[in-house]
Amino acid sequence: MVISIGVVAYNEEAYLPYLLADICAQTYPRHQLEVVLVDGGSKDRTRELMERFRDREKGFFGVQVLDNPKRIQAAGWNVAFRHFRGGALARIDAHGRIPADFIARNAALLARGEMVTGGMRANVIEGGSAWKQLLLAAENSMFGSGIASCRRKGERRYVSSLFHACYRREVLEKVGLMDERLGRTEDNEFHYRIRKAGYRICSDPKICSFQYARPALPAMLAQKYGNGYWIGLTTSVCPGCLSAHHYVPGLFLGGIAAATLLAAAGHSQPKRLLWGSYGSLCGLMAAADLVRRKTLSSLFLVPLFFLLHVSYGMGTWVGLFDAFVRRKIPGGKTLADQSQGPVPGHGRGGKGDGRADVRRTKGRRKKSKV
Repeated sequence: MVISIGVVAYNEEAYLPYLLADICAQTYPRHQLEVVLVDGGSKDRTRELMERFRDREKGFFGVQVLDNPKRIQAAGWNVAFRHFRGGALARIDAHGRIPADFIARNAALLARGEMVTGGMRANVIEGGSAWKQLLLAAENSMFGSGIASCRRKGERRYVSSLFHACYRREVLEKVGLMDERLGRTEDNEFHYRIRKAGYRICSDPKICSFQYARPALPAMLAQKYGNGYWIGLTTSVCPGCLSAHHYVPGLFLGGIAAATLLAAAGHSQPKRLLWGSYGSLCGLMAAADLVRRKTLSSLFLVPLFFLLHVSYGMGTWVGLFDAFVRRKIPGGKTLADQSQGPVPGHGRGGKGDGRADVRRTKGRRKKSKV
């Protein structure tokens, strides 16, 4: 079966070369691999790197370089959905890495009858300084970044969502496009519709991939705030695609406010209980990291966890305020202006949003030099 690898990127010249090299290193037969690269009008060398890859790398079933004029992720994936030619599409983030057996292991699951496949996604970070390793430890911790199934090892099982996933064509044709009103949560809503359509999402612990964590604290806090904001905003669009754990940082922040007000009124027990419980959890997680990495820098995870949780929680409350008080929905419209619900699923075909630059590649496999 021909499998298409889709990559949507905007200003990713720093990370895209690594992923393109990973694609070239796949053990799955190259003549059965199509590469679909979608650029959102990058201002750096991203488009140049894509075109160089298309022109240089031989032996693939095909390489497409497509335009995403809307720039946002969901729109970029819709361009890829409309144009890929394989029997399945592997969706890989431009900030990610995949091992050499990633496609082969997904293909093996698809051959057994699975419809959507993937596995665990861990975080990596550029640079080996103690500070960056501390940021990475926070990002890889369930306490720092959540309990999503894609972050955990375990037995092969069916899950609600995956980060890097492979979809049979049948699934995409039936479920349709991603909702372009959504920012950080388009995959949550998309996988929700996949499950509602009767398909199961299979996660195999033998399949792994990686994602680059933000290498600086301000960038990481901004990311967490944005993630929380889109959780709040998406609540007004598709609450069913979200889980209880998505709201925990917001509830924690609300608990701080409530406990502070109660303490001001002379009831200090809730405040002591809240901070005692939270401090104990932070301490336990920091101690576990100290044992694992054997470095005293692990102690700084305690304030780092707090900053991450507050950033995410603040984003959630602002998103909820915008959704239910300001009556704002993703895409800059208000609920009063919106005449329809989430973008309906459209089958493939038609002209699409992207302008394709497609070249069928033939010839012997060459070593990647990006």
